[in-house]
Amino acid sequence: MPLGFLFSDIVRFRRFCYRIGIKKIHKLPIPVVIVGNITVGGTGKTPLVIYLAQLLITAGYKPGIITRGYGGKSDTWPVLVNPETDVLIAGDEALLLAKHTQCPVAVGPNRVLSAQLLLKQAGCNLILSDDGLQHYALARDVEIAVIDGERRFGNGYCLPAGPLREPLNRLQDVDMVVVNGGQTEQTEFAMQLLGNQAVNLKTREQKALTDFAVGGCHAVAGIGNPGRFFNLLSNAGITATMHSFPDHYPFEHSDIDFHDGLPVLMTEKDAVKCAGFASLQHWYVPVQAILESNFKQQFITLLRDKTNG
Repeated sequence: MPLGFLFSDIVRFRRFCYRIGIKKIHKLPIPVVIVGNITVGGTGKTPLVIYLAQLLITAGYKPGIITRGYGGKSDTWPVLVNPETDVLIAGDEALLLAKHTQCPVAVGPNRVLSAQLLLKQAGCNLILSDDGLQHYALARDVEIAVIDGERRFGNGYCLPAGPLREPLNRLQDVDMVVVNGGQTEQTEFAMQLLGNQAVNLKTREQKALTDFAVGGCHAVAGIGNPGRFFNLLSNAGITATMHSFPDHYPFEHSDIDFHDGLPVLMTEKDAVKCAGFASLQHWYVPVQAILESNFKQQFITLLRDKTNG
């Protein structure tokens, strides 16, 4: 706990240094929307970024997406990503973003450089950042914090005593709070991740998820919160042997081969890393972010107010 208090003080001091100009903040000539969280572990940021990208395109914007590229092994950063990019270069999340949004995607640890690359080469008029709430070197117009509605903030302490990357009062400064599952509080927006189909990694055949409720199967998840995926399967009536792996885990064939012929269900994020050695028994379950009905208009209105004022 003393280390948690120290971590909290360091976080506050770091942000203060940006606020008073000791550390430089880079302001882009186009709007920047940050989707992040204040806790460790998966909260559902990437599905929300995909949702927002599609919403922004419908509203007439040309968004480009930046992301850290965890698990990527590129020799140089930043790197532009398309749906055919090697997952070993860019990481799993970047491939999903490129595949589902058809937007230009730039990956790299320095989000300022990634955004500048998109601005220079892709002709974007808005930057959408998957994670990066704590990357204060990049100025932002809109901040959206995503909360895991089941776990929320744990014991409420900062690392390493608890799950928080920043103190809870950081949420007072963000523009919108989205809660993935669970109960929402006043001013929070509800989001659900829904998936009712499975797609075969080899043949692209699609089957209803409920078809796997008959007979056993294996469930594989290497994401921030594997329990969320396992609960999705359980709610579809599926009884599975569960296999949890660390987030961004670099899967090998032996990790998903259980030598019993049973179907293996995994997340789409894991599937992009397993496609090269998957067999006919391997399936992934794509999910889609569903936001409450008033979110769309409030987000677009907020964005236009922030960037036109």
